Amino acid sequence: MPTIETDQSWDPVLYQAKHAFVWQAVQDLIGLLDARAGQKILDVGCGTGQLTDSIAQTGAAVLGIDKSPEMIRQARENFPTRQFAIADATQFDFGHDFDAVFSNAALHWITPPRQAAACMAQCLIPGGKLVAELGGHRNVEMLIAATEHAARAVGINPDTCPHPWFFPTVGQYATLLESVGFEVGLATLFDRPTPLGDGEAGLLHWVKMFRPDLLRLIPESRQDDFIRELKTFARPKLWRRDHWQADYRRLRVVAIKRWGGELGGFISVAISEIRG
Repeated sequence: MPTIETDQSWDPVLYQAKHAFVWQAVQDLIGLLDARAGQKILDVGCGTGQLTDSIAQTGAAVLGIDKSPEMIRQARENFPTRQFAIADATQFDFGHDFDAVFSNAALHWITPPRQAAACMAQCLIPGGKLVAELGGHRNVEMLIAATEHAARAVGINPDTCPHPWFFPTVGQYATLLESVGFEVGLATLFDRPTPLGDGEAGLLHWVKMFRPDLLRLIPESRQDDFIRELKTFARPKLWRRDHWQADYRRLRVVAIKRWGGELGGFISVAISEIRG
């Protein structure tokens, strides 16, 4: 998959205030991680740190990483006793002794996805676990259609600002993980319709949080027209009595690092190429 260059920026205040569903809906994912005291765990795409903190409460030593300085700054403010670092998930190196890698709602933002997978494999001990959830095939399909329709309605070609996400099928992602040395034990795609809250304002909050790149292309004089078109297009599918509901589809995976011999040599070369 080609890299999609984006100037995506993050507003941690808006993220925490209006999008808490990102971390509140996945406590069972932490259960699959089964973190224990004494383990060393990497949280990839930690955002504002809520799940990093939850995992650390087990007694595990957790490092949360995120590419966004704003998110890391907020995470450190939220949880000053936890460990966080600014890092690109396609080229980090924090050693090779992690017992597990955890990631929620982050890997679909990260391209090229194979480089991210290779970095996660590299940091794990043999037998180490990956537990991750990301947007899956056809995730937010209607939300994407609504934003693109509204953009065209106000004279903006959305193809000049394509959405930045990687939403794989089960087969695509399992194959990708296996290609870098993981053995996939669980891979499941499922619907998770998610209320956005805040009544009529919820849809716009979502767009402001996750597609600010597209919003910046729309002249101020056409902002109200964009919002009206957005809501009109989305309402038949996504409005639920008193709130908007995002058409989320999630891909959840649990995999174990299993490599050696020729495969281990292949991955070493791949990692070297990534760093080069």
